[in-house]
Amino acid sequence: MKRFTMIALAVMSCVLLVPRTTLAAGDTLVVYATQGDGILDKIVMADTAADGTLAHKVYKLVSTDTTYIYDGPITINNSVTFIGVPGANGKLPTIQPDVLSDQTIPANLFIVSKKDTKVTFKNLYLLGLSIVPEGGVSSANTAGIAIQASADNIKVYADNLVFDYWLAFGFGYNGNWDSFFITNCIFRNFVHPNQWYVGEVLRNSVGSVYTDSIVFRNNTMTAINGYAAAPVTKYYTRYFEFTHNTVAYTFKNPFFIFNVTNAKINNNIFYNNYVGGVSFTENPWWDNLFSPDETYGVLALQNLSLDNAKMFQPNDSTNAKIDSIAEARRTVEVKNNICYWSQSVTTLWQNWNDTATWSAAGMKILTPSWMNDPTKAMFADKAHWPGLSESGNITNQDPGYGSVITGVMNQSATTGIGLAKWFAQARSGSLANDVWGAALTTVGSAANWVPAWPVSEAASLKYSNNLTAPDGKPYGDPRWFNAGYGPTGVQAANQIVPEKFALSQNYPNPFNPSTTFQYTLTTTGLVKFTVYNILGQAVKTVVNKIQSAGAYEVRVDMSNQTSGIYFGVLEQGTSRQVQKMVLMK
Repeated sequence: MKRFTMIALAVMSCVLLVPRTTLAAGDTLVVYATQGDGILDKIVMADTAADGTLAHKVYKLVSTDTTYIYDGPITINNSVTFIGVPGANGKLPTIQPDVLSDQTIPANLFIVSKKDTKVTFKNLYLLGLSIVPEGGVSSANTAGIAIQASADNIKVYADNLVFDYWLAFGFGYNGNWDSFFITNCIFRNFVHPNQWYVGEVLRNSVGSVYTDSIVFRNNTMTAINGYAAAPVTKYYTRYFEFTHNTVAYTFKNPFFIFNVTNAKINNNIFYNNYVGGVSFTENPWWDNLFSPDETYGVLALQNLSLDNAKMFQPNDSTNAKIDSIAEARRTVEVKNNICYWSQSVTTLWQNWNDTATWSAAGMKILTPSWMNDPTKAMFADKAHWPGLSESGNITNQDPGYGSVITGVMNQSATTGIGLAKWFAQARSGSLANDVWGAALTTVGSAANWVPAWPVSEAASLKYSNNLTAPDGKPYGDPRWFNAGYGPTGVQAANQIVPEKFALSQNYPNPFNPSTTFQYTLTTTGLVKFTVYNILGQAVKTVVNKIQSAGAYEVRVDMSNQTSGIYFGVLEQGTSRQVQKMVLMK
């Protein structure tokens, strides 16, 4: 069995290298992966302070020539950063599960367990496939979750990560008012062998908690069984953003965002999404949020529930017209997206419905469109939904992906049985243990095995058609047009060493009654963050204290102010930044 240990190399005066378990430098603990019996979770969990919190603020993984392994979850109960140091050509340090003595593999990798915790993950390859046990083959835990938030008010920042073969969720959460800021990440082959409602990128895993913010920017998701983003908006979500992402192949609908109130869905590519369609036995009890309209879309919105309307507009919660008031104040922008189904998918649908019976096995399916009929009606009705805007969306443009992407429907060594056969199994009730995907990872038996880099589908994701979004970037995830397929340069808001003094635009904006600002400081000093009205009068002091260099986030509550334009002003020494915000009650 392949095992690893953590060894730090401290350079002595005579250039002698002495093995240690870790290498600590101030707030940072450097962790190496080498042959031996060390386990990542045991090393990290042993590094605790007297109060049980993790002792260091930063855990730095530096080995790229072999993988790190874990035997159980790394439980996080204070604000920390886990960062990898990329190797040649941007290769990321990899973490994968061990095979335990009972021949099972551990499920969750990271669990954030304490309220009000901020955790950053950066430059890591998180692999859900186990190491190869002696005389065996690698396996995946069907309940595996890479990063789980299990308390209220948690903020997770993820930048430049690869999530490979997580069969439950990439991100799961069951706390109230949690937030996720996800940039420059790759999610590949979330292909549960016998369930199509799991294998999801992000999921409100209990479906009964409220969500603060979900932000996806510059990510790629390839071969996903379930949802790309599922905050489960039958419960209130403050803000949702999905911009410049590529979503290539989902079996089910990519979103569960029916009740969003403040959202942006711009400049994305949705390629062969919702291939599984909806069977008549499923209609309408699931994917329409219990609304029997019998049309299905990649994008689907609905009227707010009464509870959501009251949470969205608390100042008017007792008004008899709260439903119409809340609908009129929703702000949802859907612009410049490409949604395309290849002929291999549309032919599959046609052939299936031509031959399927009305029995439980072989049930005919309802096929999706870009935007379902009720959603189209909402965007067209400016009297009731003046804040809903859509434009520039393209539904007849093939991006021109390469063979690794276009071949996903067919059976091969790297696509499993292919999505077409998996579809037939799913829709005839005969799913077993087969999988489908794009350039499926196979774990090698060598002690120094690491996953392929760059990911095997990288070249095929650089589409051949000359497609440029109105903002001047390629549609979807721009990384595939960068030399070496590196990150796009968008950094997580909680980056370790800020490069400049900056105040980001608040979100949501417009807002009611509260909004969030993020800012970065390059030096330590007195920081003031003040809100001014249009007359230049200070109406609220948000921050007035000494802060060290780093990234920060503040929520501004304007419930005691009237609707209008305001300005957030960040000051430190001679540095000053201003952002305009709009309070709309």
